[in-house]
Amino acid sequence: MKPGVYQATRKNGTTYYRGNITYNGKHISIGSFNTEAQCNRAYKEAWKILKDKKITLLSYQNSIKELPFEKCVTLINYRDNNIYIKNPVYLHRNYFVYYLDPSTVLKFDNDDLFYYSTHKIQNRGGHMFVSDYGMQYNILSRYGIKPYSVKDRDYKFANGDETDLRYSNIILVNKYHGVSKEEKKGKVKYVAKIHLNGDFIVGRYSTEAKAAIAYNKAVDLCKSRGMTRKFPTNFVSEYSPREYADIYTEIKISSHLYKFFRNKNFREA
Repeated sequence: MKPGVYQATRKNGTTYYRGNITYNGKHISIGSFNTEAQCNRAYKEAWKILKDKKITLLSYQNSIKELPFEKCVTLINYRDNNIYIKNPVYLHRNYFVYYLDPSTVLKFDNDDLFYYSTHKIQNRGGHMFVSDYGMQYNILSRYGIKPYSVKDRDYKFANGDETDLRYSNIILVNKYHGVSKEEKKGKVKYVAKIHLNGDFIVGRYSTEAKAAIAYNKAVDLCKSRGMTRKFPTNFVSEYSPREYADIYTEIKISSHLYKFFRNKNFREA
C-alpha cells in the first residue's frame, strides 16, 4: 500500500481504501475512497494543508481536489488553533463557525462549542437539526424557539443575518405557542389565540406567562368538548406547580369560546 493508505472490505465484499495521518501525536482519519490512488492523493493533500498556512478556507479549492471539504475545515482548524474537532468547525477569538457546506457558514458563541463539536448539524430543505439520543432537534430549540415558530413574528435576528446564531443576535418575540404581544397607546398586552375554525381570541392578559396559561386552559376546554386535534401546549416555567394551578383556576377565557362549543354543529377545521 502507498503511504497513508489502508485496504478495507465492505459488508458486500467489495474493496475500498481508508486514509489516515498522524499529526502532533493525533491519529486522524481522512476518509474512505474507491481507489488506492485517490486515497493516496487525499493523504498528500492533508499533509499539504497541515504544512502550508497559505492554504485557507478561502483558497483551499485551488490545490485540494480529493480531500472532502469537511475534512479540509477540520485540518485547517487543527493546524491554526491546535484543537482537533471532528466536525467542520473553525475557531475564532470570541466565536466559532460551523460549515454546513462551502457557502453556508453558521456563527455560534463559544458556549456552544462542546455541543457542536460532538453533534453534527444536518440540513434538510432548510431545516437544520441535530440527532440526539435517537431524536431530531431543530437547532433553534436551544434558544427557546418552538418548532412551530415563525421568523419575524415569534423570533428575529437582530442584525438580519439568519446564519448568525450567537445568543445576542436572537430576539425571542413570542416565547409561547398561541401568544403574541400587542401594544396599543403605549400599553402592552399579551393576546392568547387558538386556531379552531380560524384564529379564536382566548383573551388579553398582563403577562406572557398568564396568556400561555390561558391558552393551555383553552386547549383543555377543546379536548373536554370532544375535539381530537393535537394542540401544542405550553410549559410555563415562571411559576411553581401550585402557582400555575392557582392561576389556571382563576384566569378567565373568552365566553365566546364556550358558546362556540354549545353550537352542536361545530366542525373541526
